Amino acid sequence: MSRILIVEDEQDLAHLLTYNLTAAGYETEVTHTGAAALAKAKSFKPELVLLDLMLPDLPGSEVLRLVKEDPNLRRTAVVMVTAKGQEQDRVQGLEMGADDYVVKPFSVRELILRVKAVLRRLASDSEGSSALAAGTIQLDPARHEVRVADAEVALTALEFRLLKTLLERPGRVQTREVLLSDVWGIEAEITTRTVDTHIKRLREKLGPAGEVIETVRGVGYKLASPDREA
Repeated sequence: MSRILIVEDEQDLAHLLTYNLTAAGYETEVTHTGAAALAKAKSFKPELVLLDLMLPDLPGSEVLRLVKEDPNLRRTAVVMVTAKGQEQDRVQGLEMGADDYVVKPFSVRELILRVKAVLRRLASDSEGSSALAAGTIQLDPARHEVRVADAEVALTALEFRLLKTLLERPGRVQTREVLLSDVWGIEAEITTRTVDTHIKRLREKLGPAGEVIETVRGVGYKLASPDREA
């Protein structure tokens, strides 16, 4: 039973989400403020957080940032649920690391389908028993672990999925549209630097080993072929 933390200050909506997600087979907890959400996330350890952007104390964007920076919550997905539906708001949320973005008012049925899709992508991160490697980078899907030169590197669920996708396709150029679809599960109907932002963060966390991720100008990215000349 997957655990979902609902962070929503509208009592009626929080109750509606709790009822429907529980009926769909999920274990739920509810908080109404950002501070309470951060505390509850540490003890509840949810697989997914439904996060309202407009909270009475902390901005939802700050809660998202703190969740993504917490090593103990690195495998937690975050779906933003907000009335801020402008394209720039959605782009900002995705670039900050949100796994999906749902605009109010929404269909509860659609929201549950999107929750299921995000959780399926999380589960797929651990699929495959064989470790993947490139240079000094080693990725173990079963343990959901990445190591560089035998030192563990803490990646968010999205960063892990992005690296895993590239490692599975060495030498093959991946366009931004393909990565948005395969890693985020969204269609590229908006102009966004989400992929570029996450590649930059991934390279930074991998250090010098991140140079194995090559930019193909005007197209996308690829993992350097094993036989690339030094």
